[in-house]
Amino acid sequence: MAEPSTSAANPRRAALAALVGTSIEWYDFYAFATAAAIVFNDVFFPADMPPLLRTLSSFGTFAVGFLLRPLGGIVFGHIGDRIGRKKTLVTTLLMMGVASFCIGLLPTYAQIGAWAPALLIVLRLVQGIAIGGEWGGAVLVAVESAPKGKATFFGSFAQLGSSVGALLSTGAFSLMNLFGSSAFHSWGWRVPFLLSAVLVIVGLVIRLRLEESPAMAEIQEQRTTDDRLPIVEVLQKDWRTVLLGVFGLATATGGYYLVTSYLLAYADDHVHISQSMLLNGLTLAAFVELLVTPWLSWLGDRIGAHTVVIAGLAGVVVLAVPQFLALHTRSTLLIWGAMVAMRFTMSALYGPMAAILAEGFDARVRYTGISLSYQVCNLVFGGFSPLIAASLSAAAGGSYWPVAAMLMAVSAVGILSISRLRARREAALAADSGRVGGDRVPAAV
Repeated sequence: MAEPSTSAANPRRAALAALVGTSIEWYDFYAFATAAAIVFNDVFFPADMPPLLRTLSSFGTFAVGFLLRPLGGIVFGHIGDRIGRKKTLVTTLLMMGVASFCIGLLPTYAQIGAWAPALLIVLRLVQGIAIGGEWGGAVLVAVESAPKGKATFFGSFAQLGSSVGALLSTGAFSLMNLFGSSAFHSWGWRVPFLLSAVLVIVGLVIRLRLEESPAMAEIQEQRTTDDRLPIVEVLQKDWRTVLLGVFGLATATGGYYLVTSYLLAYADDHVHISQSMLLNGLTLAAFVELLVTPWLSWLGDRIGAHTVVIAGLAGVVVLAVPQFLALHTRSTLLIWGAMVAMRFTMSALYGPMAAILAEGFDARVRYTGISLSYQVCNLVFGGFSPLIAASLSAAAGGSYWPVAAMLMAVSAVGILSISRLRARREAALAADSGRVGGDRVPAAV
């Protein structure tokens, strides 16, 4: 890869573009996740449907968005590796914003019947395709433009958008909840989706001013007509890295939805805790995540990104059961404390993973490689995790133990996968014997 630019403006501009763009896209995505947990079951499904079935159906609309995320990763990964990161990221931002705005305008089941959930699913699929191509590109413009030795820190800005998006989303829903349950279910839930139009305009202004990363600029100069398709090269050469990335990311994706969307539904259905109190707790947790993610990523540049991620996964194993126990105390202080502790721990999984995955793929197929890892993980572990968790809990008579056990098991597998990625990285560095090649990101660990 080309040496990172020595100009401080380029890395900072790339990091800002990654942060703002992903913040907007994840705002839209988490708005859907929050609404699926607390309002879509009442708005888009018949009132005479059993409550559990309505909850499962609502989470089902959330899950379908993940079906096309790998496709989005492959399609936009190909475009990003061949045409450029910038054009791809502008396209994904527009798709996500338009879909979210339209969700805010959808008629309810009471107004148009079964067409309501059908249209909701269509728009959710558009969201899935868009977000499938977002993360990989946002990560790369930050990592590939980072100063030497700071790839983990700068790469965290793309993931930091997840924290900002979650903070804005839960904050918007908390604000709308202040108007009362009747107003919230009538029109209040639509406002966060409609506001995405304003955010998208801001994001477009910033991304249109973005420059290509040094690595992409060099690839475009050296591109030959006989290059293989990026997806073919990734599956032939780097399928092990993709597989390890899928399992290494499992807690960061599926686990996140268990401690946010599913936690909201569980607390509402089984503990009957105020939605407003829970949303405020998630907003506080998102704010803490926003603060600590850059620091943990900076720490990754100092002691090793793999080490930070493994420590975070171990923390999730420890906190899996206490988070549910805190709900049953009904203590606001304990519930918020458990939420903050879990999100602090999970923050260690986000920023460092960008550099860990990016350094595992050749620059000419890097967009495709990291997008495939991330989006296949989201398909397998992300979108269906709340649905599976609700089903397991129902089968166990409403107990949280199967869900906590699932979270612990996925995190244990993640520890093994990240350890293996670290071993592969160390072996590759030893084999290279200090070679500075044009293929890999400079070691971030």
